[in-house]
Amino acid sequence: MFSIEPSRRNANGAGGEAGSDMSEVVLQQTASTSAVADRTRVLSRLARTDHLFRHATRAAAIAVLVILGGVILSLIYGSLPAMQAFGFGFLISQSWNPVTENFGAAPAIYGTIMTSVIAMLIAIPVGLGIAVFLTELCPHALRRPIGTAIELLAGIPSIIYGIWGLFVLAPFLQSHVQPGLIAAFGDIPLFSTLFAGPPYGIGMLTAGFILAIMVLPFVASISRDVFETVPPVLKEAASGIGCTTWEVMRYVVMPYTRVGVIGGVMLGLGRALGETMAVTFVIGNAHKISGSLLAPGTTISATIANEFTEAVGDLYTSALIELGLILFVITFIVLAIARYMLMRIEQKSA
Repeated sequence: MFSIEPSRRNANGAGGEAGSDMSEVVLQQTASTSAVADRTRVLSRLARTDHLFRHATRAAAIAVLVILGGVILSLIYGSLPAMQAFGFGFLISQSWNPVTENFGAAPAIYGTIMTSVIAMLIAIPVGLGIAVFLTELCPHALRRPIGTAIELLAGIPSIIYGIWGLFVLAPFLQSHVQPGLIAAFGDIPLFSTLFAGPPYGIGMLTAGFILAIMVLPFVASISRDVFETVPPVLKEAASGIGCTTWEVMRYVVMPYTRVGVIGGVMLGLGRALGETMAVTFVIGNAHKISGSLLAPGTTISATIANEFTEAVGDLYTSALIELGLILFVITFIVLAIARYMLMRIEQKSA
């Protein structure tokens, strides 16, 4: 008789191995299906998160445009009575008489531009000098204290600057600086007009000094930060061929960082154009155009701050709102010019 036991054992062994392989395949398929499901859930969650993030950032950008548009429309709507009453003559008239309701914006526009120009003429060279000193010449132990002290200037409230300017800076200029300027430039054409008249202490020159101190941290801090982005190898290479520190700054650092420097200057200029309380304390608040920088004057923001609470009548209020619209347009023009300059610089660099 033939024995079939080995055959059965072989069959059972083969069947067991086949069953084990099948189980492994099933487990692998199950694990693969589970991994695919987990991956799908993760991708779906990431897609939802990215979708929400994209819409949130878009909503934030649209909100800025809506707010800006609302401000513009509000200013235009509030300015309509003054526009209809005075027309283009509002921009060139020097009259400001609330009793007869005859208003003109020329003194305020002139004062805003002149004080800002004075401030930037002082703040730009001083700020760049501070940035150069901190990045190239200052001992390492003093860089942080000096840099922190300059940045703290930006945190002082503007009304503190105004009080200090009225009680400290204005008397100092009246006693020691303005008489010297009048004596030194009294016989020189053009300069005799710029520094004519009695030394009041307050005036556009004093306001320009205050604004220069206020915008100095912006120019100095941003210039210092962009100067530090210059690769050291470029400065070392310039120094290696015999360039002085001045030549390194002029021919290497400044061309490399001019976009950032111009951005810092324009940021400071924007602050100077819109500053209110500090200027109101020291400018004299006189609605007239004078050729002398020592004479009292006014600015758009100072006029609005002084008279908005006292404005009686729709035309008076509308004239002040139109001043705000003019300041908005001036700021927009300055920023547009800055963007155009940066674009031209980037094109030349490319």
